[in-house]
Amino acid sequence: MTTAGEDWTRAYIEAWKSNDPERIGALFTHDARYLTSPDSEPRVGREAIVSGWIEDGDEPGSWTFEWEVLHEVDGFVVVQGRTEYPAERDYLNLWIIRLAPDGRATEFTEWYMPRPDAES
Repeated sequence: MTTAGEDWTRAYIEAWKSNDPERIGALFTHDARYLTSPDSEPRVGREAIVSGWIEDGDEPGSWTFEWEVLHEVDGFVVVQGRTEYPAERDYLNLWIIRLAPDGRATEFTEWYMPRPDAES
């Protein structure tokens, strides 16, 4: 049996792979907040989230993502991940997700830290 956080993260990855506006929008409540970093100006509302996602979108197939839920309680989810962009570099990720009772996110904040180059 999977948790709501695992289900949401899998759906997020499918939306990321497709950049499909309907899949992206289905992840969030109508008034959700999406922060691309802790200090960034939030994208507020599903329409702004979808628009920003498409604008910043990664090309399908240009990345891989490994992840695990570190903690989940009462709709509060912490995901640790690693995103690899073979043509660029890779990043360590930490996501904080707050889920509504229906499983959609009311808030999403990500941290991404570039990993040092292997040749350094």
